[in-house]
Amino acid sequence: MATALNGKLVTVFGGSGFLGRHIIRALALRGYRVRAAVRRPENAEHLQPLGVVGQIMPVQANIRNRESVENAMRGSDAVINLVGILHESGKQTFEAIQASGAKNIADACAALDMNRVIHVSAIGADANSKSAYARSKAAGENAFRAAVPDTIIFRPSVVFGPEDDFFNRFGAMSRIAPALPLVGGGKTKFQPVFVGDVAEAIAKAVEGEVARGTTYELGGPEVASFRECLELMLKIIRRRRMLGSLSFGLARFKARFLQILPNPPLTVDQVELLRTDNVVSAQAIAEGRTLEGLGINAHSMEAILPSYMEQYMPHGQYDARRPVQN
Repeated sequence: MATALNGKLVTVFGGSGFLGRHIIRALALRGYRVRAAVRRPENAEHLQPLGVVGQIMPVQANIRNRESVENAMRGSDAVINLVGILHESGKQTFEAIQASGAKNIADACAALDMNRVIHVSAIGADANSKSAYARSKAAGENAFRAAVPDTIIFRPSVVFGPEDDFFNRFGAMSRIAPALPLVGGGKTKFQPVFVGDVAEAIAKAVEGEVARGTTYELGGPEVASFRECLELMLKIIRRRRMLGSLSFGLARFKARFLQILPNPPLTVDQVELLRTDNVVSAQAIAEGRTLEGLGINAHSMEAILPSYMEQYMPHGQYDARRPVQN
């Protein structure tokens, strides 16, 4: 059945990424027209089938260029910023993308008097952190708060789902490696959140069902250690692998060499991030600034992981049809 368009336009910066495609799908189902603002529009054409003809349009925007940012959002009813990177490469630095780039978008929103502005950050954003990633995330939040005080900020924990960069990475590693590394002994706690639940929260914000000027922390129903996350993954993909503890010092040493690779499996900054738990704060829970507070029943890892991790089973999808042997 064709979607009935509601006549409203949303510009999504970073819409071609993992989280972006789920948010755009959620918006398209609600009848919004969407501009996916990306550096290379030809790499965002895969988004168009998520809506009806003409509903989703990739447009060029470089967040380091204020003019292109304003052009991308002009005439929009809402703006969403999803742009972020997990590691630095060339001009794509944390400062340029997550701090200065975010400020360009925030200032453009203020200049164009945007009515509804949403910024996606991360749990752990901290101006005083030793991690450049965390500091730049905090700088991006502050830029939006200063330029558009009504900005709605979402801080998700580790986001999982099809094409994620967490379980897929370790699933692929389990195919060839006899052991998986646990930085810091695997004690770091996460609260993995399903990408569909994050998309639902952001869609609610666009719909006006979320308090403006508020920062929400998004986590799933379970708090699990790094070790517990990998143990669950291995159970689901039916592989037995050793989990080798790697001290922070040794991990940092190895990361210095690994981070020069084009898509590094580990960086020094990521090691620093793993020193701190990545979970929803007690204050956010008490104040209802969570998925539950938004009326969203979060999906568990066990409910979602089997739907896309079967490719890492010893015999792929064929194993998924076989009963588990005790």
